[in-house]
Amino acid sequence: MTEIQRIVDQMRRAYEGEAWHGPSLREALDGVTAAEAAARPVPGAHSIREIVQHLAAWEDTLLRRLAGEPLREPAEGDWPRGAAASEDEWQALLHRLDERARRLRDAVAALDDAGLDEAPYPGTATRYATLHGAVQHAAYHAGQIALLRRAARAGSAG
Repeated sequence: MTEIQRIVDQMRRAYEGEAWHGPSLREALDGVTAAEAAARPVPGAHSIREIVQHLAAWEDTLLRRLAGEPLREPAEGDWPRGAAASEDEWQALLHRLDERARRLRDAVAALDDAGLDEAPYPGTATRYATLHGAVQHAAYHAGQIALLRRAARAGSAG
């Protein structure tokens, strides 16, 4: 297995499943409704919807960075805000996240191991660090979503 194949496998695990750390991002999101996604069970924390918007924005930005665009932050901002959405809009956001994650993994799969120690453009982290950062990003936010879901259940039980 090449290093690129290993990284793509880790990206898939963090996003889709079989992650050693616990639920993958999509497993953490499984069954979340639009109302649950918009809820704020932890004062001052981002909602699940905001986390998903943030993830979708960064997946796209990473894809564009790998293509050589000198982007520092997503076009829609680091933490895009959106009003509470209908169930259809929530499902569309989840679909957009899935699509962007798939496109990013496909782009990574097309890379060569030889380019991993290079930065996509001057002043940025190497591709290796960037791609491992993407895996860590998905795992981190999967944990946040799991905690928000737990807090919401605890709040509704009390």
